[in-house]
Amino acid sequence: MKKNEEANVAADKLSIRRIGGYLHRVIPITDATGKVLSHFLKPVMIEFRPRDLMQVVVGASVLAVPVAFTEETWSLGEELPFLNVLLLSALSVVFIGLFVYLNFYRFMFRENVMEYIKRVFSIYFFSLLVVGVLLTIIQRCPWGVDNLIAMKRVLIVAFPASMSASLSDSLK
Repeated sequence: MKKNEEANVAADKLSIRRIGGYLHRVIPITDATGKVLSHFLKPVMIEFRPRDLMQVVVGASVLAVPVAFTEETWSLGEELPFLNVLLLSALSVVFIGLFVYLNFYRFMFRENVMEYIKRVFSIYFFSLLVVGVLLTIIQRCPWGVDNLIAMKRVLIVAFPASMSASLSDSLK
C-alpha cells in the first residue's frame, strides 16, 4: 500500500462525524486488499445533552430514594463533622471524574477538557439537586432551622446518588 493510501485509511479510522444530531466515530470495515466495504458507527459520548441530563436525574434517584429514607443517614448528618462530609463530597467528585474520564474522554481528553468538566460537575450538581428536593419533600432537610444539618444530609446522600447517576449517564 502506498503511503498516501495508508494516511487516508488512518485518517478515515479517526473520523468523527455528526449523524442524526449525535457524534459518532466512523470506523471503516475493509477487506484483505484494504478496500472499504462498509462503515461501523460507534457513538462518541463527549457532549452533555438533555438526554444525558435526564439519565443523570433518574440515575441519581435510583440510589437517593433508598438511602434518603433511612434513619441512619439522618443521624449521620447530625453526628458526622462537617470536614468529614466535605471529604466525602470531594471523594464523590473524584470518583465521578475518574469514571467519566475512563468511559468517555480517555482517548479524546485534550480536545474536550471543557466538556469533561461540564459533565463531571453537571452529574454532581444534579445529584445534589435530586437529593435536596427528595429530602426536603420528606421533611428531613431542616432548611431555615438548621442549614448545616440539611447540607450535611444532602452531601451524604449525594455520594451514592452521584455514583448511580454516573453509571446511568454511561448508558447509550
